[in-house]
Amino acid sequence: MQSPFPTMAISVVYLLIVWLGPKWMKTREPFQLRSLLVTYNFGMVILNFYIFKELFLASRARGYSYICQSVDYSDNEYEVRIAGALWWYFISKGIEYLDTVFFILRKKFNQISFLHVYHHYTMFTLWWIGIKWVAGGQAFFGAQINSFIHVVMYMYYGLAACGPKFHKYLWWKRYLTIMQLMQFHITLGHTAMSIYIDCPFPKWMHWGVIFYAITFIVLFGNFYYRTYKMPKEPVKNGKITNGIVANGTSKPENSLVVENGKKQKKAKGE
Repeated sequence: MQSPFPTMAISVVYLLIVWLGPKWMKTREPFQLRSLLVTYNFGMVILNFYIFKELFLASRARGYSYICQSVDYSDNEYEVRIAGALWWYFISKGIEYLDTVFFILRKKFNQISFLHVYHHYTMFTLWWIGIKWVAGGQAFFGAQINSFIHVVMYMYYGLAACGPKFHKYLWWKRYLTIMQLMQFHITLGHTAMSIYIDCPFPKWMHWGVIFYAITFIVLFGNFYYRTYKMPKEPVKNGKITNGIVANGTSKPENSLVVENGKKQKKAKGE
């Protein structure tokens, strides 16, 4: 954490993979990674649950406020525990770059949307700032919510990777997106309230979080509308003409396609 360069180097490599990976895979057969994907997704469930548990228990033991909490840089047992959980949260965002790598190796290029890349790149890159200077205080709130959401999200993806026999249990993808939108609105409201009550936390970070949350509300809101609300075009020549892809998930009319590329049901006429 002494320097931002290792984080930036990893993120630059990620963008290069996003650019060059599909070119490299263009003439190759897609890899079959079911066992790896099952292990990876359920491993991320365990990691995110650990982060959530540590933040929740340590913040309660320390008497953290969900309204305003300044950063304590002491060596208090619970403060160190919270800082450690936040560090693992930062590391988990780097591990999540593998989401995109798996899409490329499996030639699911249409799932690598702008939202997908923006979300992954900025979360890992920007959280270095938080861990470097504010590994505690108000920073715990957003990480705690997001780690819980990721427990649910990777559980969904893990079940999807297990094969078609589990797809009948995956009807709740829409509600997962709603949960993601709710967390951004909660984060936005929480941060705005912190500014209003003049909470002793870096103001520039507060304003940065507000801007960042708004970008996610716009992008995820657009994804939700296009996926679940916008009228879909009919099937032509055996292909869906209006398949909407964002955040790694495609949801066209009459066809359910889930993260990791597992198709549940083909559209009529295919």
